[in-house]
Amino acid sequence: RHGMKNLFQRASSPWVRYSAYEYKKAGDGHFYITPAAEAKPEVYDPLKDAEQMVLDALNVGALQMNRKNGNEVRDAVMEFVSRYGLLGFLTALPTTPSFMDYEAVYLPKNHFIREESMTTQDYLTLFFPFEKLDIYKKGVASQWDLTGDREMMALALTMQDAPRAVAMSFQREYAERYDWLARQFKDLAFSFYSSFLYYNDYDDLHEMTHDLYRQGMAAFGGIAPTYHIALLDRPTIIWDFHSLLLCLQMMFSFMLTDTDSTLKACKHCNKIFAASRPNAEFCSPQCKNRYNVYKSRGKE
Repeated sequence: RHGMKNLFQRASSPWVRYSAYEYKKAGDGHFYITPAAEAKPEVYDPLKDAEQMVLDALNVGALQMNRKNGNEVRDAVMEFVSRYGLLGFLTALPTTPSFMDYEAVYLPKNHFIREESMTTQDYLTLFFPFEKLDIYKKGVASQWDLTGDREMMALALTMQDAPRAVAMSFQREYAERYDWLARQFKDLAFSFYSSFLYYNDYDDLHEMTHDLYRQGMAAFGGIAPTYHIALLDRPTIIWDFHSLLLCLQMMFSFMLTDTDSTLKACKHCNKIFAASRPNAEFCSPQCKNRYNVYKSRGKE
């Protein structure tokens, strides 16, 4: 599997997760996930175990595709966020993560915000529904007064090479809407199943179903990450994933299109897993046994 590894060997993608998160209802009636009051931030590299992260995200989506109940989905979303942090919608949705340097925020088509552009202040309100950051914005100029919380200042310094909005999305006040998070995981899983079923059941499928899967897949796509070139031991491409979401989408895309792609859905429980050998159909020996037991019972 060396191709993908080499391609993304170097990425400037430190991300932040907090030691605890909570669900909070905002004045707009929506539920948000936000760092808990006393939670401590920790900087980590999400690419260290990118494949596991992609699988975890896909399986949160799979729960929804398999019509699991709301509580189970809610717990799974929270578990993902606790393990990897929030997705960074703030920087993932606009045409550029450096939107603080512009007069307005421009948004390509997405599942969450209808407007094609909005003022920076209005946009920020979507992610700071409880407490606002002390930000002054006029025209292209912006000023952010970071006072008081030493941890927050340290985080902003750690991220000083990234666009300002990235550091803002790591602040304690930052929140992401629960329904957006759930929908994003579901979209990922939908893309996976479209591809998996398209090839897996190819001969049994109606041409119209083929078309549906192809259309479903064509709708998947994100904003490409930017990159820069660093003069290390040799000129090296460094990818700038300025959101966990972009990192996820990109890694998923490469895992899916890798010629040795091992992403499968378990024949018994539908869980999405990375198969250790090409003809594997089950995510675990237990699932294989259960499947065979059910099958033999059916024949009796």
